[in-house]
Amino acid sequence: MYRIQLPCTLALLVVLAGCSSVDSAKTPGQPASPSGTCNAEAVQGMLGKTATAEQVKQARQQAGAHSVRVLAPGDAVTLDYNSRRLNIDIDEAEVIERISCG
Repeated sequence: MYRIQLPCTLALLVVLAGCSSVDSAKTPGQPASPSGTCNAEAVQGMLGKTATAEQVKQARQQAGAHSVRVLAPGDAVTLDYNSRRLNIDIDEAEVIERISCG
């Protein structure tokens, strides 16, 4: 009986090990400041501009934020406060209307 259980157990471990992985695409980029503290005042000049991927990346870096989220009208938003996150509110035409931290 032991001879049958061991190969089955090993096969199960190999299958489970193949299921675990690290997705490096979800790893956040390095913030501009070591603390990752967000400074929305530094990027207020982007108001009225179109929120392209490059603009959003540049805003996160200039604000020194650890992460960024773009909020369109009607998007569901969590109410958790994160002092290291930059929030960019856009309108239907993807124009930046408001920039804040939290």
